[in-house]
Amino acid sequence: MLLGTFFSKAQSSDSLKTEPKFTFSAYAELFYTYDFNEPADHLRQNFLYSYNRHNEVNLNLGLIKANYQSENIRANLALMGGTYAQDNMTAEQEALRYINEANVGIKISKNKNLWIDAGIMPSHIGWESAIGKDNINLTRSFAAENSPYFETGVKVSYTSDNGKWFLSGLVLNGWQRIAKPEGNQSISFGHQITYKPNDKIALNSSSFIGNDKVKTEKKMRYFHDLYGNFQLTDQFSALLGFDIGAEQKTEGNEQYNIWYSPNVQVKYQFDNQWALAGRLEYYNDKNGVIISTKSPNGFQTFGYSLNVDYAVFKNVIFRTEARGFTSKDTIFAKNDVFRKGNFFVTTSLAVWF
Repeated sequence: MLLGTFFSKAQSSDSLKTEPKFTFSAYAELFYTYDFNEPADHLRQNFLYSYNRHNEVNLNLGLIKANYQSENIRANLALMGGTYAQDNMTAEQEALRYINEANVGIKISKNKNLWIDAGIMPSHIGWESAIGKDNINLTRSFAAENSPYFETGVKVSYTSDNGKWFLSGLVLNGWQRIAKPEGNQSISFGHQITYKPNDKIALNSSSFIGNDKVKTEKKMRYFHDLYGNFQLTDQFSALLGFDIGAEQKTEGNEQYNIWYSPNVQVKYQFDNQWALAGRLEYYNDKNGVIISTKSPNGFQTFGYSLNVDYAVFKNVIFRTEARGFTSKDTIFAKNDVFRKGNFFVTTSLAVWF
């Protein structure tokens, strides 16, 4: 499932290994999306950062990764390319736009699984990662696309001896940042708590606190991500998630703009090759903190999707998803006319080794 995957957006500690070991891996995911609103420039919605091209075969994410693990040291270096990298890294310096991970960790206890990691890391927030094969649905949810995929900073983490608890505290450069915004001298903070009472349930709480604006627009942001992952039967699994955030309307103001997003994802695994999955979601950002529409009611949108997965081989998967949006306002453009709905179909082919 989503927790414990090799690449995880809300990543827990690696298992201990007594022998030093280098491992190398690669991942590539091609995709094709047909958006029935038919954007002329082939660029789709500006609140989507994955599979965001219309009517063209393209690379969503290509990734190569090197990992080193010993009893007391661990390190990761991953380089990437594709439309995901292009759309998510626009705020970074050009030399940093191809880095997916670059971090080093040191174990600081002889007897306990206690580590300090520093560098560019997968985000501690969210139930979906950038690696498509690891997610229940082909495309990413509103919540995943509009919360951090990566972060830069220092993390102290602890995994209990029985593996049921994972706890971490983080000091960060900002909200999905490598370099800080101009003039920003603030420090951001985060936490993550994951509890796995057994191998069928995983509960997660993550947060972010900080100012992610340039010096002249300082506003405090508070965000919490909560989800549960449930293996209900050998074939049927479900994920329930809820994100909520608040940001100051102006610097020093005691009034806040609120946004939130509930999410339900389910999956049925027919056999080793075929699976069916669906998602229902809602994103309410009336005041445009994260998704700005400049419409009377802001971004208040329902989403629904259904995907079919076929595992061609053990390390190759072909997926097809139909997905639609319905908004309170007419915010989706088609032929210079704005509509309340948007519908599209995406296929992807992912390969890894």
